[in-house]
Amino acid sequence: MTTPQQYVQEKAAGSGSSFYYAFLFLPPPRRAAITAFYAFCREVDDVVDELRDASVAATKLAWWQQEVGRAFAGNATHPVTQALMPHAPVYGITAEHLLAVIEGCRMDLEQTRYLDITGLLRYCHLVAGVVGEVAARIFGHTRPQTIAYAHRLGRALQLTNILRDVGDDARRGRIYLPVSELQQFDVKAHELLKRDAPWGYSERFTALMRFQAQRAHATYDEALALLPEADRAAQKPGLMMANIYRSLLREIEAAGFQVLHQRTSLTPIRKLWIALMTHWRGR
Repeated sequence: MTTPQQYVQEKAAGSGSSFYYAFLFLPPPRRAAITAFYAFCREVDDVVDELRDASVAATKLAWWQQEVGRAFAGNATHPVTQALMPHAPVYGITAEHLLAVIEGCRMDLEQTRYLDITGLLRYCHLVAGVVGEVAARIFGHTRPQTIAYAHRLGRALQLTNILRDVGDDARRGRIYLPVSELQQFDVKAHELLKRDAPWGYSERFTALMRFQAQRAHATYDEALALLPEADRAAQKPGLMMANIYRSLLREIEAAGFQVLHQRTSLTPIRKLWIALMTHWRGR
């Protein structure tokens, strides 16, 4: 019989995410906590990504909301919440943190376009900023400013994801690039569906993507400027994620933003190498 701890470990390792490589360097108690939290995020996110019927997905998200309430009342029923709850009081993880992640996933069911950057950043706050805050608590911090750093870093990672997945998201009916910015660069929504290169790749589209990449880079710089020196060592896993994702961003830039017909990724060995180098250098 699979234990809750084995369940979350398999969920995290099986995702192939860059985050998993950063977790490897944590001491066992913190690694167990972040693995359980990451598995929770994956479970909720998979509801939206894997269920085609929006009403069924909404019902499942409502179930997860109820499960959070049960879990914090001491009655967790799912392996993920069973694995996570022992760590919640240790690292200051609250029901509000988990409910925010669920709310962000619900936005994916209810909203497929964002009029401007303000709306998009609200989404980023829920699905990535809050996740960064919880991760920073688990990694360890002594300064309140470290939580602000982690929130901003979560935003940078999400902006990178959005840029990488423009084509895939468009085919799912979702466009995260703000409508106001599509208009600013005269890029039409239907152009994002042209997956046969070179169709869809115009100077207008490249200019739009360059604008998005510059925003992401600026957000990484803002995040790193917020990180207090006193917490740098504890926050190494976050720095590993920053370096892995920023390498991915640079790869996308170097390839000329070919994100409509393919999904750029780094190999597992390269992710591990970046994590190792960050561990050794401490930045």
